[in-house]
Amino acid sequence: MTAAAISGQRSLGTFHLWMAGLFVLIAFGGFSVTYWLQLPAATFVGRPMLHLHGLLFSAWTLFYFWQTWQIANRQTANHRAWGVAGVSLATAMFFVGLATAIDSMHEGIAEGHVEAAKAFAIVPISGIIVFAILVGLAVVSVKTPETHKRFMFLATVSILQAALGRFFFLAIFGGGPGNRPGVHPPAPVATTLGAGVVVGLLIVAALVYDWRKTGKLHPVMLWGGLAVVALEFLRVPLSATPQWMAMADWFGAFAA
Repeated sequence: MTAAAISGQRSLGTFHLWMAGLFVLIAFGGFSVTYWLQLPAATFVGRPMLHLHGLLFSAWTLFYFWQTWQIANRQTANHRAWGVAGVSLATAMFFVGLATAIDSMHEGIAEGHVEAAKAFAIVPISGIIVFAILVGLAVVSVKTPETHKRFMFLATVSILQAALGRFFFLAIFGGGPGNRPGVHPPAPVATTLGAGVVVGLLIVAALVYDWRKTGKLHPVMLWGGLAVVALEFLRVPLSATPQWMAMADWFGAFAA
């Protein structure tokens, strides 16, 4: 085997680790101006639950990087041992994420943005449900590493929509003390499409990796990726339907 071929294999072998590092940068970079930099300046405006939400979801990207690093360094036993902590973290994220989404919807309704708040709630609610499903599929497929790691990749990339959306928010509204999406009226669901496109591009990068490595597209990355991207775009028409409005009321009843 030539030196170039060996170098190419090593490059492909570290793909998921590089992507995990990129996910961390996206997560912390996206929220840096609207959250992390506002904490020491004491300018962040929001309910205490948002801090727990931010801590858990940020911790997940670090956890994903740590787990990916362990696999890249052949520390499989440690990776499996830490998996129990990952299940606990994902479970906490599901309940806190759902509670935060419902709380934000109620806050928007209380401010008089009834229809807009219910419509936008489809973004975080569907997002956390998809994340939970993908993590669940990753857990049940733990004995099939190639399937497991792709479900975990999709689960992680699916929750980056919020961080990516912050870049688009800052481009439109700019920064400033206390400025963040929650202090404005609920945005139209269509404003999330830009972040959805970037999510899709990250999945395309993973598909290209699979093709270069194996000469074919892994079914989990292909069909799971299509499902994640499809949701990003289907949210727009679904958010305005009577069926979703009824579901928003149903979710909202849990915290009424």
